[in-house]
Amino acid sequence: MRLSAIATPTPELLDSTIDSWLMDIIYPFGRNLLMPLYFGHLEITGKENVPKTGPVIVAPTHRSRWDAVVVSLATGRQVSGRDLRFMVTSSEVTGIQGWFIRHLGGFPIDIQRPEVSSLTYSVALLKQGEMLVIFPEGGIFRDRQVHRLKRGVARIALDVLKQNPHSDIKILPVSLRYSQPYPTWGTDIQVDIGQPITVANYDTEKIRTSSEALTNELQNRLKKLHETSA
Repeated sequence: MRLSAIATPTPELLDSTIDSWLMDIIYPFGRNLLMPLYFGHLEITGKENVPKTGPVIVAPTHRSRWDAVVVSLATGRQVSGRDLRFMVTSSEVTGIQGWFIRHLGGFPIDIQRPEVSSLTYSVALLKQGEMLVIFPEGGIFRDRQVHRLKRGVARIALDVLKQNPHSDIKILPVSLRYSQPYPTWGTDIQVDIGQPITVANYDTEKIRTSSEALTNELQNRLKKLHETSA
């Protein structure tokens, strides 16, 4: 399936936006109240690796529903001066949680049967120079292993580069670790941000081969971060 195929974003995608007034509330609340009062020690390494400009796919391991909050604090406006967009599973975009997700830049995708419109929307955001968070493992895993990655991150990144050969799009590996499999009060959090991967080093004329190689590089980077922080 070509991600560059013409597709009109669904109403659900068009409903995704970033409300500045809500961000102005959520960020200070998360940084100053939620994290220090609910969690234990939060350590973040590698902030200097977060790109301040240009299109970026932030690719974290996925260990908890808290991950979006943690990733935002580790790479978002306080670090990069930028707000993040999130690709999340369709099951998460329901009820009041869904309302917050949509108004904080999130949009849904069916992991089992991804629609072209969701992928095309991701490409469009990146072509505008946004930071897009995609969890490449595809779901939440409670253990401490890096699981086999989906190739969607690589395919989207390569499609952005194919449509704009001068793009400086990068993929940012991020390792998230909690001291407990199901984070509760007092849980410690370790976030390690690796060096960004330059997508331009891969050949967009050989999408299948390049997507496999790029996915493997991301997998190895994430494993190395996990081993270093273990």
